[in-house]
Amino acid sequence: MDGGRDMFGQQRFDAANIRYLGEIEAWVRERFQLCAEMIVLVSEQQNSTPGFPKKETVVLFWLDTERRYRFRVFKPVSLVTLGDIPIRWLLPSLLDDSGENCC
Repeated sequence: MDGGRDMFGQQRFDAANIRYLGEIEAWVRERFQLCAEMIVLVSEQQNSTPGFPKKETVVLFWLDTERRYRFRVFKPVSLVTLGDIPIRWLLPSLLDDSGENCC
């Protein structure tokens, strides 16, 4: 059990990040005017791509059952600020139409 992973290879839960994840979710909801029923997922992911930071924050949200939006912030969740959240008029560019099943 090393590298922040449990015996099953799953990333260990970092309780210190709960506050940051909640703040980012609240900023995204406010910025894109998302109601409580709309799904917003915020996660911190390890990145092994050369030249990229080791940790990045990924945000996914849905405006309805058909349209999924995604953006990344190349910082760990503890360093993300409101200024890192894209402005509302960029919403069309955040549409995730890659066809990949994210969940």
